[in-house]
Amino acid sequence: MTEDTKTEQPIVIDGLVFYSDGSARDMLAGGVNAINLTVTDMQADFATAVEDAVRWRRLCADPQSDWHLITKKEDFFIARQNKKLGLIMGWQNARPLGDRLEHIGLFQELGIRIIQLTYNEANLIGDGCLESRNAGLSNFGIQAVQELNNVGIAIDVSHCAPQTCLDACQHSTKPVLLTHANPSVVIQRPRNKDDKVIKAVADTGGVIGCSIHAYLSWRGDPKQQPLLEDFVQCVKYVGNLAGWDHVGIGTDFPSVKTYEAVRHVMVMSRTKYGASGGDFSDAFGDVMEARYPVETPTPEQFPVLLQALEKGGLNTAQIEAVAGGNFMRALDACWSV
Repeated sequence: MTEDTKTEQPIVIDGLVFYSDGSARDMLAGGVNAINLTVTDMQADFATAVEDAVRWRRLCADPQSDWHLITKKEDFFIARQNKKLGLIMGWQNARPLGDRLEHIGLFQELGIRIIQLTYNEANLIGDGCLESRNAGLSNFGIQAVQELNNVGIAIDVSHCAPQTCLDACQHSTKPVLLTHANPSVVIQRPRNKDDKVIKAVADTGGVIGCSIHAYLSWRGDPKQQPLLEDFVQCVKYVGNLAGWDHVGIGTDFPSVKTYEAVRHVMVMSRTKYGASGGDFSDAFGDVMEARYPVETPTPEQFPVLLQALEKGGLNTAQIEAVAGGNFMRALDACWSV
């Protein structure tokens, strides 16, 4: 047996982490190898997005930091070998692009590797999931999808309107991602996706990252936090519907020293986007731990998610694919130009 064989372990990737204050502590403690981290605010402009990308690049370049920048498939293994947390720099809103297609290539050069087309409301690219008109991609949005393919940035449609999702799948020649979304057939929430969207994403070669976050996994009982068994049900539903090559995990956790670091995000989600999860905040308040199952209040409990999948009947190959193998395959295809 070679040394590589002895140490071979499945890569674990969290498809969406919405914020970090620079701490990788709990993710590393939970055995996570890489995360798609929202590195700039959802309403950031061009200049702010550039500054944020540069700041994270500097952190990853520091030999003393716990982070390793992920820009290609090989970096997942380098991060794990060096016992660092792999950083996939991502956005949850394409707003920093403005109306300039050439900005896409610039941000690829800076290391951005995943861009969500819209965040809840409409932007120049298309409609978000809280827009009632469901108009889909604009002409500029279609061009943006094509340019994202060309330069090697993955497309995320998690917060997009249904027609925007379908349009992106139609016009993309690379896998399209739902980094954090659950099937609406299992749990009816404003941000969850119907079977048509899930199948369309899978048909591109993409991955649906099922989530434990309350805004995606809560059934509406004001006395009951999200249940881990509902997360397992979502994973199994997507696997059976779309195929086991198209399921992942996108927790929508933060990676922080303390949840006080994300209080501003909790308030923003309750006030600005109340239609998405205000009912949950009304029931539980701005309490981050309450937004996740009792068994998994922080990323440190990530192994519990995988144990729950095993208890739910998934075999070893399925669990390894869901844990990170599927996201790594799809991202490699998106990044290859």
